[in-house]
Amino acid sequence: HVQLVESGGGLVQPGGSLRLSCAASTSIVTIDTMVWYRQAPGKERELVAVITGGGDTKYAEPVKGRFTISRDNAKNTVSLQMNSLTPEDTAVYYCYRYNGMVYWGKGALVTVSS
Repeated sequence: HVQLVESGGGLVQPGGSLRLSCAASTSIVTIDTMVWYRQAPGKERELVAVITGGGDTKYAEPVKGRFTISRDNAKNTVSLQMNSLTPEDTAVYYCYRYNGMVYWGKGALVTVSS
């Protein structure tokens, strides 16, 4: 049974930083595309950042230049470094894994507020 478990969420002030991690229960290999999504209150889930097995990355426009996605296949983890956070970044952040099958984590809440 494949599990994805997010951690690192919490409350941060505007302008602050957080680092989310996603731990996989099975080995993350090069065929896995890993993605971070988020869902803000009252809004639809949206893609935040993607990293392919080859290490190529893509970001949603609102987070470009502020967020960085990375992966460590040896540790079966994917991370999302979030800097210069704003209240608009407040959301539940979900880890997503695709390798022909789809897996979702349960999410980690990030609240940006003073």
